[in-house]
Amino acid sequence: MTLALVFPGQGAQTIGMGRDLAETYPQARAVFEEVDAALDAPLSRLIWEGAQDDLTLTANAQPALMATSLAAIRALQSEGFEMGDVAMVAGHSLGEYSALAAAGALSVTDAARLLRLRGRAMQEAVPVGDGAMAAILGLNLAQVRAVAEEAAGDQVCQAANDNDPSQVVVSGHRSAVERAVDLAREAGAKRAVLLPVSAPFHCALMQPAADRMEAALADVAIRAPAMPVVANVTAAPVTDPDEIRALLVRQVTSAVRWRESVVRMIADGVDTVWEVGAGKALSGMIRRIDRSVATQAVGTAADVPAALKQEV
Repeated sequence: MTLALVFPGQGAQTIGMGRDLAETYPQARAVFEEVDAALDAPLSRLIWEGAQDDLTLTANAQPALMATSLAAIRALQSEGFEMGDVAMVAGHSLGEYSALAAAGALSVTDAARLLRLRGRAMQEAVPVGDGAMAAILGLNLAQVRAVAEEAAGDQVCQAANDNDPSQVVVSGHRSAVERAVDLAREAGAKRAVLLPVSAPFHCALMQPAADRMEAALADVAIRAPAMPVVANVTAAPVTDPDEIRALLVRQVTSAVRWRESVVRMIADGVDTVWEVGAGKALSGMIRRIDRSVATQAVGTAADVPAALKQEV
């Protein structure tokens, strides 16, 4: 098989995620300890024993999800899995940082610090209540872009996540996104609903956050990844550290081209995808993109031997 690893984004977080990995594998526990030290805060305690509302705060959720994904990677490696068996990696939004850390392009410490800053910067870019996001189900990307353009007027409303053939998320000013929901329903969407998010991610309103990330990324060491990383912004493989840095800045205001990223991985020969970290949302998207691809979630201690039973 030709294997790719993918890493989840915000929304996958749950209290208790990764705890059994840490209890079963010392290498996994070490990841959480490294993240706690990087942030000078007991994030692992929040992940395992805190309140869901606190974990869902963007500045907490982003490094927490990365920590859980990298703990799963370390657990796999402790059982003999080698990253050299991976053809390529990709991550959904913040998951791209997890992918880069797994591929050796970023250290876990730098990824944690960048994601804590990214979460805060994205939250602070737009006053609470001014922005919104909505999921549009049953219209394709071109249809949603047309709806968003009509809804925007003199405001911002953009396609922010092209997740799979049946789901596109729009982001922008709240009133514009609310108009897009109504227009999408009129256009025949099966469902169009506002999402319970704290800010309008992946649209032009995030430019202040992109500026802060550009400054932060300028001071971080980025190495060539051990395998290509399929970037959200271009839906194409990237290995050059300078290009990775530039794309991470653009990613804050650009759409997550997830459907195209999966199509590209399949075109490059990938037939098996492991979703590494919390949840199974990406596996569902991948099946809706191409049902011929085998998917496997690796987010718990029990998932590790299950995944490794597959021949690489």
